[in-house]
Amino acid sequence: MKDRPLKSQIRLTILLIFATSLAATIATYAAGIVLFGYLLERNINPANYYEAQIPDIEAHIRDRGVALLDPAGRERLERVVPLEGMDYQVFDAAGRLLYGSSGTAYVGGPEELIRRLNTTYAAHGRFVKAVPVLDGEGGLGGAVLLIYELRATPADSIGRFWIPALAAGLVATPFIWFALALLLFTKRFAARVNKPLAMLMEAAGKIRDRNLDFELDYRADNEIGRLSAAFSEMKDELKRSLAAQWRMEEERRSMTEALAHDLKTPLSLILGYAEALLDEPGSARTAKQTRYLGIIRENAEKSSALVRRMQFISELESSGFAPRPVEVRIGPFVRQKLAHYELEAQQRRVRVEADIRGEADAPVRFDPEMAERMLDNVIVNSLEHTPPGGRIRITVDIRGDRVLYEICNTGPAFRKKDLEHMFNKFYRGEEARGSKGGHAGLGLYIVRQLAEKMGGSVRAYNDESGQACVAFSHAVEPAGESAAEPARASFARMEEQDGR
Repeated sequence: MKDRPLKSQIRLTILLIFATSLAATIATYAAGIVLFGYLLERNINPANYYEAQIPDIEAHIRDRGVALLDPAGRERLERVVPLEGMDYQVFDAAGRLLYGSSGTAYVGGPEELIRRLNTTYAAHGRFVKAVPVLDGEGGLGGAVLLIYELRATPADSIGRFWIPALAAGLVATPFIWFALALLLFTKRFAARVNKPLAMLMEAAGKIRDRNLDFELDYRADNEIGRLSAAFSEMKDELKRSLAAQWRMEEERRSMTEALAHDLKTPLSLILGYAEALLDEPGSARTAKQTRYLGIIRENAEKSSALVRRMQFISELESSGFAPRPVEVRIGPFVRQKLAHYELEAQQRRVRVEADIRGEADAPVRFDPEMAERMLDNVIVNSLEHTPPGGRIRITVDIRGDRVLYEICNTGPAFRKKDLEHMFNKFYRGEEARGSKGGHAGLGLYIVRQLAEKMGGSVRAYNDESGQACVAFSHAVEPAGESAAEPARASFARMEEQDGR
């Protein structure tokens, strides 16, 4: 059945529900009829059951005579009258009701009572038998009305309970069987559909986790089977595409490393010769030659710095690059880092404010060189984009196993396009393209990669006051009780920082 189209499976399931519930209902009705007949035979009185007892009751009335008119004889009369299915009323000769088991008026007065004697008539939906009560001289002393119905009645408590229950059960049977069949067949149908869907969901989860080494083991000649086959083809195509992309990425990385290595030597020679010419004492150079040599040296330094960053990114993107945590105190680490920018901030007339929160002097373990590079890249960015007289606010928050850094400046706010792409490799905003720094758009990309390597994240936004902010975090480990490795006295400065 699993090879049928889903539409056919649904139709067949509906047909099975109706057919099964109908067959079960017919079988239940047949069994119910047999059981009902058994109960009728054993526990049901016939319709004339109470009418058949009237002759015995009449004999008792004749035997007792006017003694029945005394309420004291009520108990003896009720031993004869079957009160579970018959009512009675006792009247005197004047037509007054003396006592009885029913207060309903079944005669209109003395004249009607006398006229009804020794007859059976209908009143209020029931049958009434009027039996005369004679005195000792053969005169009329009164009358007894016996009230009953002609219908089958339960003979005992078993009949009174089970027969109505059986009737109610037979009425409810079609609905009960339909509900059970619906539950059974829809569950089976859902199981057939859910199995391949669960496999597809599991496969989608593996693809999300970048695991393409699996097979989708489901074959069926219907819509789900074709969907599974298409999913498998997509997975195989994606696997081939990723393999090709990985090879291209490896080739690009190898080419970048080779290019950076090949450029490093000639750039070092150009820089060395330019510096030698500029530093040569007593050299007869014109001002124009000196300016040209300065430009050569400046651009050689920028090119060397770019080559070093390209080499660092190749190393950063390799699978073997990992943090090397040591014991560090956040407070001294951040204060020492900010001290490096005091002079540049003064020259740019920019005020730098720092706020370190949490247990700043408690030792923790993380890679300080990676954290330092992230701080350098973001702070240099802020210095370059903060106008004279502006302010840079640096907030460091130590929260248990995580350190959060927030760096905001009063420079231009980030544009929407910049916020979407600024952490991409080689992305440069319009201002960065027009600046004199020669930025390659690698600084914030490096920050993102380093933050992720250290178990953190990075984001950029504009705060409520319109300041441009970059916030990043990294994980820290608690320091051991006995520090196996002392805190570093100083941290290696990166050779060059990158901008936006």
